[in-house]
Amino acid sequence: MDMTPDAYLESLFPPDPDLARVNEAIRARGMPEISVAPGYGRLLTMLAAATGAKRALEIGALAGYSGICLARGLPADGRITSLELRPDYAALALANVTAAGYGDRAEMIVGAALESLTRLEEEGRRFDLFFIDADKENYLNYLERSIRLANPGAIIAADNTLLRGRTLNPDKQGPAVLAVREFNRVIATDPRLLSTHLPAYDGLALAMVR
Repeated sequence: MDMTPDAYLESLFPPDPDLARVNEAIRARGMPEISVAPGYGRLLTMLAAATGAKRALEIGALAGYSGICLARGLPADGRITSLELRPDYAALALANVTAAGYGDRAEMIVGAALESLTRLEEEGRRFDLFFIDADKENYLNYLERSIRLANPGAIIAADNTLLRGRTLNPDKQGPAVLAVREFNRVIATDPRLLSTHLPAYDGLALAMVR
């Protein structure tokens, strides 16, 4: 059987022990296997490195896959702040990021993301790179908070904008689908952003804050 384009391109890259460790931990604990796609993980690393980002913020840590990808692109004095609702997921993510060698630049904040984002804004924190990969019904809220926390020129990436094809299907009208459709529309049209959508894997939105 012919390979899919995604599978073919993934086959060109060597195994990644750190990310394999994350996937093994997810399977061993029966967690949802919803980490960012490998190709987009590499893109996060490239974006961090290419933009010279020093402060990255991810909304949704799961088991640390995207955290490792982001941390890999940061300079030695860079820092990644991860927001995670569940304490058990947060502990596992931090352990995996630390095992990959980036524990000294990782900050984990446990709790509801909107509350954490409010505190970060009150503290005057600012970031150069954002990755949104959490509950879909709050994607628009996370986008707005990210813009408010962004340094000029910051990059915002958001995963799962296709929702396994559901955003393309007019018969799908669930709250998550409707929320992501509106997020997709807003990120494409907001005058504060320079944006694009990538259709590979499960979809990725990319925007630069003007």
